[in-house]
Amino acid sequence: MGEDQRNLFIALGLILVILTGYQMFVMGPAEEERRAEREAALEAAGEDIVDPDLPASSLEPAAPTTVDRETALTGNARVTIDAPAVLGSLSLTGARLDDIRLRRHTETIDDDTPVALLNPIGSDHVFYARDGWTSGTPGFTDLPGGSTEWTLASGSTLTPDTPITLTYDSPSGLAFRRVISVDDNYLFTLTDTVTNNSGEEVELSRYGLVRHEGRPEDETRNMAIFEGALAVVEGAMTRTSFGKLEDGDQTEVSGTGGWVSITQRYWMAAAVPDQDRPFTARFRTIERGETDAFEASYVEQAIAVPSGESLSSTTRIFAGAKEMDVLQQVQNEVGIERFDMAINWGWLWFLTRPFVWLLTMLEGALGQFGLAILALTLMVKIVMFPLANRAYASMAKMKAVQPKMAELKERYAADQQKQQQALMELYKTEKINPLAGCLPILPQIPIFFALYQTLFNAIEMRHAPFFGWIRDLSAADPTNIWNLFGLIPYDPSGLWLIGGVLGIGAWPIIMGLTMAAQQALNPPPPDPMQARIFAFLPIVFTFILAPFAAGLVIYWAWNNFLSVLQQYIIMRRHGNETQVDKLVARLMKRGGGDES
Repeated sequence: MGEDQRNLFIALGLILVILTGYQMFVMGPAEEERRAEREAALEAAGEDIVDPDLPASSLEPAAPTTVDRETALTGNARVTIDAPAVLGSLSLTGARLDDIRLRRHTETIDDDTPVALLNPIGSDHVFYARDGWTSGTPGFTDLPGGSTEWTLASGSTLTPDTPITLTYDSPSGLAFRRVISVDDNYLFTLTDTVTNNSGEEVELSRYGLVRHEGRPEDETRNMAIFEGALAVVEGAMTRTSFGKLEDGDQTEVSGTGGWVSITQRYWMAAAVPDQDRPFTARFRTIERGETDAFEASYVEQAIAVPSGESLSSTTRIFAGAKEMDVLQQVQNEVGIERFDMAINWGWLWFLTRPFVWLLTMLEGALGQFGLAILALTLMVKIVMFPLANRAYASMAKMKAVQPKMAELKERYAADQQKQQQALMELYKTEKINPLAGCLPILPQIPIFFALYQTLFNAIEMRHAPFFGWIRDLSAADPTNIWNLFGLIPYDPSGLWLIGGVLGIGAWPIIMGLTMAAQQALNPPPPDPMQARIFAFLPIVFTFILAPFAAGLVIYWAWNNFLSVLQQYIIMRRHGNETQVDKLVARLMKRGGGDES
């Protein structure tokens, strides 16, 4: 090991020690102190922290104990929801949507239990959405909020054909009538009529909110996936992750047209104001000791309602899966601005969005999402063929002159300047551009990352089967090398080492082999240390990608295979003998020897 390399490893070691020490002795105690102060403040206050812009009636207190979901649902009067895409119930307390299950999506592959998206107060992972009113006029503090008891005036079950009507008369003289309807997917429409019988003019502001207590149980911490609070206001997207919300980040932005939401990898609950009314969107965290409540809300601009007159207002709540066709239908037909931005398209959205559309079309044509991935990869390869062809042709030429390059380096080993001049003359004579193999590859990098982003966020990949042992493309390969991929009746998944860190499935190994094959076709790096590092990379990537979704690993392996096939044909065309040729020759020679 050279002096420079030894110094590099020493520097990396020192950096690791410093970062570890800083986390243990500075950041850790600071976080503990912050949590202790928070719990002390909550204990002294004895109540929920209130939002100064909303009345006390709009707030729900934290449940003193946690019970199972079904028990929590019996705590108040409810209206049944029965629609093609959702089922559950609506609480008449606060008119909260807090019991929504998704018919089209199940919790696991082997269980047909629908995904429980919204959960009531008192259960684990509380998640709900609701709508209310507030007023800046003195004396009007009894408006519909989180603890308001609504009366069911008409309807018994909420379906696409049978909306329900709720009523509430405030002691201050305002009469509220709310008609709630649901479409065939995940969109609820709330149309309120407010009649002012108070005898004086009152200013009213409608608000909506989505609240999630604690971080999601199945939160995916990956830079390609966004989970947290997200809003679109006047076409501009604003978002804050659960981690930043937990750290106390708050956001406020105003405008006309848009929506606010709490979004997860595949699911979302969103509150949508009147698209023609100015509103202020806000993200905040309600600190409650061990479990914080994360909230995305909006408050519309106040409207003056004279005595004896009425006000009509329509808002919406979306609670469901982030299916692209559904989001775009809501965006186009209802007019909710940029609603399809709920999907995390990434900064390469101009590539990611067409890829999602193509995958959906290909799945419909081929009948399987796994085949759609293979077909899309092949299509991208065909489009990029001219650039890749130039790159591989350049690599083939470089490999062909490797013996001459080695001879020049040996001849001018003591004179680097003459060595470089001789190499440049060789490139000129052989008509080789050493950068030609790299430059055509550059445009392929954003395409790769866009596909990576697409496959991580496509709900169509969730619970989608593939051939053989892959039953869910969104989950890791379930096989393990330590029980010979299931041939030995032994399950090592419960063991930390061979079931976790060293638990490698069949598809990651296939991917590693294709990566090694592709590397064998490339010209070796001139530096021996670099050559050893590159030779080790397929093993490293095999372990890195082992816990990734099987769909991503299959895509990578298939992409590598197509690259190997293309590169092999080009190298043979240029007269290069590849490692594959040498291996086949050895096998044939050995076979001939055995026959003799």
